[in-house]
Amino acid sequence: MIYNDTIVALATASGAGAVAIIRVSGADAITISDSCFKSVTAKKTLVNQKTHTIHLGHIIDDKRTIDEVLVSVFKNPNSYTGEDVVEISCHGSVYIQQEIIQLLLRKGCRMADAGEFTLRAFLNGKLDLSQAEAVADLISSDNEASHQIAMQQMRGGFSSEISKLREELLNFASLIELELDFAEEDVEFADRGEFNALVERIGLVLRRLIDSFAVGNVIKNGIPVAIVGEPNVGKSTLLNALLNEERAIVSDIAGTTRDTIEDELVIDGIGFRFIDTAGIRETKDVVESIGIKKTFEKMEQAQVVVLLFSAIEFKTEAARLKVEIEKIKNRLPLKPMVIIANKVDTLDAAELERLHTEFKDVHLLSAKTGEGVEELKNKLISFVNTGALRNNETIVTNTRHYSSLLKAFEEIEKVKYGLENGISGDLLAIDIRQALYHFGEITGQVTNDELLGNIFANFCIGK
Repeated sequence: MIYNDTIVALATASGAGAVAIIRVSGADAITISDSCFKSVTAKKTLVNQKTHTIHLGHIIDDKRTIDEVLVSVFKNPNSYTGEDVVEISCHGSVYIQQEIIQLLLRKGCRMADAGEFTLRAFLNGKLDLSQAEAVADLISSDNEASHQIAMQQMRGGFSSEISKLREELLNFASLIELELDFAEEDVEFADRGEFNALVERIGLVLRRLIDSFAVGNVIKNGIPVAIVGEPNVGKSTLLNALLNEERAIVSDIAGTTRDTIEDELVIDGIGFRFIDTAGIRETKDVVESIGIKKTFEKMEQAQVVVLLFSAIEFKTEAARLKVEIEKIKNRLPLKPMVIIANKVDTLDAAELERLHTEFKDVHLLSAKTGEGVEELKNKLISFVNTGALRNNETIVTNTRHYSSLLKAFEEIEKVKYGLENGISGDLLAIDIRQALYHFGEITGQVTNDELLGNIFANFCIGK
């Protein structure tokens, strides 16, 4: 792919709107745009204008006026892509958008590929690779937490931390390599004590970043919460109460929910994906059996399980419920779980007190009246370790970064082992080079066309 031609794309969402922005980038961006722009000010040309200026005029195709527009001029290197960039703000008619784009194509532009503007920003040193990927995360962020993480990464928080570690390791690597040049003289330029302390510190930072992925990944993609229980205990009513809308069908007939129903809710800036599942029971109904099978699958996949029982069952079948609860806990020993006694509005004060005394860990709730729903939301938030987010610490959300961090950590552990066991400098150098390679993969200091293609193919056109 050639990255020095001039490209054009619609930068705003496709479809009609009040205003649309058409972005042009490349060596000829200003001259091509100037060739079809007529300023309201006589004899004004875009080529002679200063960078970061806006100009009112018309887009002209021969003698035909297409639209009145505002044209923004950004001259290299002080632009998003590092190239000359022109942004044409026109009226949001789909017809006008296409007419202007087609005109620019005839004048010598090429339609931009997905993410090509950001790719050029990376290639021209305006962003490193992790920052470029954060642009896509920022566009797709749909809650406060994912937005905050993407902004922190786009500003370079993550990449600066990695770059600093890489630079320190590179300095010691240079000394190790220097020792190899004087191998016959048996000298040490790299202080092994300082080097060991550095490797120890790098290992701790990598471990923290790797561990943060568990939190970052669910924040980015939403935390899946499975609502499970026997038929007719109020799972669908609870889903509706959480979402504050009639999302699931509610009926007194057991087995109404035959398949899983999913919807999203943002609580305190964290996205949750609630999954209303089919009731768990013995059944000969083929369709319902498939739904129950899916329920167990969703329980395995969920980050949190909300286990629902009827408060009346706690009153009349306490012994059986204790067995059922233990059975499910044993099946999912590491899974965060909220056990709920629903329909507490059907119990009197004495029965509620007895239930609370006998089942201390059970959350009392009435999905019908809304009692206890807010407390459930607070409980779900407590399962999410948002401390790092509030403290503005680096959180890893990208699977590619996570994979590279794991590989880098593995190599650092090899270096640490080598230092502890007196392994020769030439063998240490091999592991250090590999660690540096994996650090470079994250920030884009090590890239290939296939990697870049995979990353930027997921961007939207125009960004």
